Amino acid sequence: MAKVEQELQYSDSDIQVLEGLDAVRKRPGMYIGSTDAKGLHHLVYEIFDNAVDEALSGYGDTIKVKINDDGSVTIRDFGRGVPTGMNEEQGKSTAEVIFTVLHAGGKFGGGGYKSSGGLHGVGSAVVNALSEWLEVRIYRDGNEYYTSFKDGGKTEQPLKKVGKTKEKTGTEVTFLPDGEIFGKNKVKFKYEVLAERLRETAFLMSGMNIGLTDSREEEVREEEFYYENGIGDYIDYLNQNKKPVSPVQFHEGEEGGIEVKLGLQYTDSYSETLISFVNNVRTRDGGTHETGFKTALTRSINDYAKERKLVKKNSSNLEGNDVREGLTGIISVYIPEDLLQFEGQTKSKLGTPEARKLVDNFFYDKFSQYLKENTKIAEEIIGRAVTAQKAREEARKAREKARKTSGKKKGNRLSGKLVDASSRKPEERELFIVEGDSAGGSAKQGRDRVTQGILPLKGKPVNSERSKMSKILGNVEIQDIIYALGAGFGPEFEPTDLKYGKVVIMTDADVDGAHIQVLLLTLFYRHMTKLVEQGKLFIAKAPLYKVYKGKESEYCWDDEDMNDALKKLGKGANIQRYKGLGEMNPEQLWETTMNKENRVLVQVTLDDVVKADDMFQRIMGGNTGLRKEWITDNVDFDGVDG
Repeated sequence: MAKVEQELQYSDSDIQVLEGLDAVRKRPGMYIGSTDAKGLHHLVYEIFDNAVDEALSGYGDTIKVKINDDGSVTIRDFGRGVPTGMNEEQGKSTAEVIFTVLHAGGKFGGGGYKSSGGLHGVGSAVVNALSEWLEVRIYRDGNEYYTSFKDGGKTEQPLKKVGKTKEKTGTEVTFLPDGEIFGKNKVKFKYEVLAERLRETAFLMSGMNIGLTDSREEEVREEEFYYENGIGDYIDYLNQNKKPVSPVQFHEGEEGGIEVKLGLQYTDSYSETLISFVNNVRTRDGGTHETGFKTALTRSINDYAKERKLVKKNSSNLEGNDVREGLTGIISVYIPEDLLQFEGQTKSKLGTPEARKLVDNFFYDKFSQYLKENTKIAEEIIGRAVTAQKAREEARKAREKARKTSGKKKGNRLSGKLVDASSRKPEERELFIVEGDSAGGSAKQGRDRVTQGILPLKGKPVNSERSKMSKILGNVEIQDIIYALGAGFGPEFEPTDLKYGKVVIMTDADVDGAHIQVLLLTLFYRHMTKLVEQGKLFIAKAPLYKVYKGKESEYCWDDEDMNDALKKLGKGANIQRYKGLGEMNPEQLWETTMNKENRVLVQVTLDDVVKADDMFQRIMGGNTGLRKEWITDNVDFDGVDG
């Protein structure tokens, strides 16, 4: 990447200290979110984001990340190198201050970075505090420097000059997360997780070269992420399994110190994919930049449609959901520190008001001009939006009719079908969505009547990945689920209205059960996304076998469990294979699958919306070739009954 015209200073005086590092090891969740796999990988992102900040400021066009043989990770940038002079206030080198003092960094003085992804400036010190050991090599001013830390951030080797270098610049950080914090057997970085994050960053920084290497296996795994067209390539990547109905558009500009980059394309999908970033950090909950984009898109399409008389004179305006059906969009803004505002404690929702106005005005002008210059594409987009509007009206009428029906005691379709929990506290209530009347009957008899509700499904829900809204809402099984949950559907879905704290999918361990499970997951992901995002969706794992001998018995969830049980019970043990939940009596179903003391629930999470979107497109979309390919690569037919 080219250097910025006005060189930003980055020296020892730019490093300001705000407070100490006492609480990190005691409360790691406050700084990295959690100590599970997500928190573990977050450590890499903290150091990686510092390298990205250097590149954003115009210093270095390459970043290398390597998972080493011993499980540690090395992040190497080719920027200016961390300052190496003495920090007068702390009485030690600036490099040591950055890695041992919370809120010490170039992001607080205003001179080190114009815009920054490591916005809180705590990354390096937090990573050090949560590591068994950490080493830093700095290449700066023709010299190579080295410092190391151990036991959660204690300085082992103060910064010292270890050699000369003529051409090298930048910083190299290597660290091993502390097993006492993350679990001794859980410090295992996943290549795919890191690859997704690094690929995403490379898309946002056109011309940036980001490498990932994994040397833990005998055959070294390597990948290089480089995208000349940046966001345009990102759109192509997201839509690789969809049929485009318009070309990829890309717009960029700058005003008032805020830089904006926008990419979009319409496809034949019924859903929208909208992803936004601030200073290369994903804003999962959107914010003012997303609002500005949505407002401009809706306004420009309505204005063009009325001007060209593509909609009826007295018809209502097309709404945001209408014009965004089938849209894939990327919004990336770069905002200086003095203008940057976020809502809440996290960086997931932008609050900078200037961003909304800038994106709105900028994109409205660009997209309005695009529509005027591309009349055929404009007519295609507006035609789809009008069709979506009609479907929305049909869906609204269906919902209203259903609400009136469900409000009448005699006409309530759910009476005799949904067996509700008696508790009125949503946080302790659970809804089990059960396949078939037989299993539903056992579940109704075996449940905890205070906290557990049962909703049996007589048939299969429609595939909501390939169905129009009117067909989805006309499906009896989906109607039952919507009414049972009581929180609405699609854009109207409101998690605070949920009648249950947990929604549990409970199906048979066979092909039909797996199909129903995927249909339900598709429904919740596409139309009740916040249920998944808030961690309220689960899958119940019923046992596959019962191994018994005399009065002794063991329930087994897989073949490994079964083999262990056979060894434990010895010669003469028998095996019962459960082909369906209905084969269990109420007591067995309660004991194995519903009792909170014994059951196994798998929480459905949404860590990466891009991967999830791609998976549902492959499995449930209209391309049979992609579906066959996925099934061949991922399904073990030997373990599935016909």
